[in-house]
Amino acid sequence: MYARTLCLFILGAVLGGCATSQPAGTISAATLSPPTHSTRDLVSLPPPAGIISVAVYGMRDQTGQYKPSPDSSFSTSVTQGAASLLVTALRDSRWFKPVERENLQDLLTERKIIRALELPQNTAQVQLPPLRPANLIITGAIVAYESNVRTGGIGVRYLGVGPSDLYRQDQVTINLRAVDIRTGEVIQSVTTTKTVFSIQLDFGIFKFVSLKHLLEVETGLSRNEPVQQCVREAIEAGLIHLIAQGARDGSWQLKNPDDLKQPLLQGYLQAYDEVTQSIPISSSMQGTPEGDNHAVH
Repeated sequence: MYARTLCLFILGAVLGGCATSQPAGTISAATLSPPTHSTRDLVSLPPPAGIISVAVYGMRDQTGQYKPSPDSSFSTSVTQGAASLLVTALRDSRWFKPVERENLQDLLTERKIIRALELPQNTAQVQLPPLRPANLIITGAIVAYESNVRTGGIGVRYLGVGPSDLYRQDQVTINLRAVDIRTGEVIQSVTTTKTVFSIQLDFGIFKFVSLKHLLEVETGLSRNEPVQQCVREAIEAGLIHLIAQGARDGSWQLKNPDDLKQPLLQGYLQAYDEVTQSIPISSSMQGTPEGDNHAVH
């Protein structure tokens, strides 16, 4: 009896110590953000016929969701830096050349300062090149963040000893649009969704070691998928779908047209076709002429 009680006490002490002990390394150097699954596909896209200049004016948070209390009543559930993530994804794709528009006033102010510093007696004045115009505007928004889309768990105890496992799934949805600046026409639009996983593992001991003595030990850990990484992956996946659909529809051209048959692009196109084919189409909509496609050069 005493041996078993001692073993349970030692086990509880070890588990409790593991849960509350200080990590081996409490200071770590800053590193680059790890790539997502979509990042590998984004940097592996076949080259375009010509790099397209694009402008990003912003990517708003339209979810209307805030973190639940007691975290904060004013902090939003998703990052407010989605536009920065979109600009990075555009550069990484090697299809687009983003031009600064979100902080355009700062850029114009600096150009004015350079001109103001030019002295009249200085014959060799600085000639600033003109700002590069954009062929497309890439815009969009984080349109939804749904909490507790799916929850569940499992647990088992025998004689007051046992583990439990809980999980939760949230969901973030983003929309991307490519707008032709000449006509204002939305030439491509795509919506992507990413699931945010959270898990919690617990182990507990609840046992009477004697008539008046109760042993209770709890330990556990939890892991939450970073929301900003999920937003980044949804943006990158949406951009790949945008490029693939535009290449097939003729909105922009591949350097080698045969690259459209590559497994990478075909995988994204087939995923898009599976979703669109599952949508029921009214008979009155069948036979409707399609709009003209305008290629962007």
